[in-house]
Amino acid sequence: MNEGNNSQSEEDFDARLRRARDIEGMQNCEGSSVPHPEAKGLAFRIGTELVVAVFVGGAIGFFLDHWLNTKPWLLIVFLLLGNASGLWNVFRLTNNQSSTIGFQKRTRHLWDGNEKK
Repeated sequence: MNEGNNSQSEEDFDARLRRARDIEGMQNCEGSSVPHPEAKGLAFRIGTELVVAVFVGGAIGFFLDHWLNTKPWLLIVFLLLGNASGLWNVFRLTNNQSSTIGFQKRTRHLWDGNEKK
C-alpha cells in the first residue's frame, strides 16, 4: 500500500519540479537582474562588428585615396560603406541570420548557442 503512495508522490514531485524549472527559466529570460553568461559575448561581438567594419572601410578608403590621389573622397565613401556593412552585420546577428548562406533557413537561439534546422 505504501508503494502506491510512493510512486504517486514521486510522479507528483516530478511534475511540480518540472513546473518550477519552467517558471524559473521564464523568469530568467524575461527580465532577471542576473545577465545570462552568453549576453556579454553577444554584446562584445556586436561592438566588435561595428568597430572592425568601420576601420576596414576607412583603411581601404585611405589607401585608395593615396594610390589614386583622390583625397578625401574615397575615404569618406568607404567609411560610409564600412558603417553600413557593420550595421548590416549587427542586423543579421540580432535576427538569427548570422551564419546562413543562400536560401536555407536556420533558426538559432542567441542565448543557448543551439542551432536547429
